[in-house]
Amino acid sequence: MNKIMISPGRYVQGAGALNDIGKHVANLGTKALVLGGKRGIDAIKSLLEASFKEHQVDYVVELFGGECSRPEIDRIVAISKQNNIDIIIGVGGGKALDTAKASAHFAKIPVAIVPTIAATDAPCSALSVIYTPEGVFDSYLVLPKNPDLVLVDTAIIAQAPARLFVSGMGDALATWFEADACAKAFAGNLPGGLSTSAALCLAKLCYDILIEYGLRAKLALEQGVATEAVEKVVEANTLLSGLGFESSGLAAAHAVHNGFTVLEETHHAYHGEKVSFGTLVQLVLENRTTAEMEEVLSFCKSVGLPITLKEIGIANVTPAKIRQVAEATCAPDETVHNQPFTVSADTVYAAIIAADAIGSTYLKQD
Repeated sequence: MNKIMISPGRYVQGAGALNDIGKHVANLGTKALVLGGKRGIDAIKSLLEASFKEHQVDYVVELFGGECSRPEIDRIVAISKQNNIDIIIGVGGGKALDTAKASAHFAKIPVAIVPTIAATDAPCSALSVIYTPEGVFDSYLVLPKNPDLVLVDTAIIAQAPARLFVSGMGDALATWFEADACAKAFAGNLPGGLSTSAALCLAKLCYDILIEYGLRAKLALEQGVATEAVEKVVEANTLLSGLGFESSGLAAAHAVHNGFTVLEETHHAYHGEKVSFGTLVQLVLENRTTAEMEEVLSFCKSVGLPITLKEIGIANVTPAKIRQVAEATCAPDETVHNQPFTVSADTVYAAIIAADAIGSTYLKQD
């Protein structure tokens, strides 16, 4: 199997980066459909209008329906065709961005991504996570290419709720451990190859930045400012995590996240918050060292990432619920099977229960 690494066509990051969006988009199209939630659109509307006017890019705005589902994707494709759109611009968080990527793929036009939060590694990837209209995980849609443009304005990111930023760190936290598992198992990555050394290094760099700068970045975000620590963690959450997971592979942590989506009581928890707990479950499955476990637990506790089932919404833990999650985690096409050993619903069930006990004990420590 060949080694394959993929990446976005262009990545732009910095405070005030949106001032240049018209210049970058004009290289890709002249009539844009801007897709996003009301909060995301409102955060960038004035900057978008001024830059597009300067660079003669026409655009229409369409509000995101709330779930990256097949009906929503079909709706956006139809609107794009009706309005002769030649580029889709996704604005906001992970589900809106995934919808923009999928819609552009089916409409056969370029896509630009403008995250207004650093809550997931969705912006850079050639992947859309498809849910049912009710919010239950459905499938992964692997796209033939990454976004043509990813533009991250850290001044906008700094104004978003800190919880979203922390959720992004939870998503990024899994990157190195999943990449390492896939490399050990010689498991295929998303483009259908093996990981390159560069992709593994980026995944490890992602983890190292989180541990070193994560708490400082969170504290700055809580004050609404973008420091150099924020810049580093935004890059980790968005670029490094995106490149790391996509070109190295996913394993248990994200599969556990997908398993949790079958429980409605977890739906209020953000993607990265559930992935954070999934990372702890993966560490238990792999029987990682005490030092590794404590480093992850300490980091999560310091920034406010969940390390117990209660923290992701499961207040009443029953064997039936956790068995349901474990069975969904081990579905035949799930990424948990990229672990370098055989995984079953029984071992996942045990790891979830043990991870919850470990996290609960850690939270009780002074």
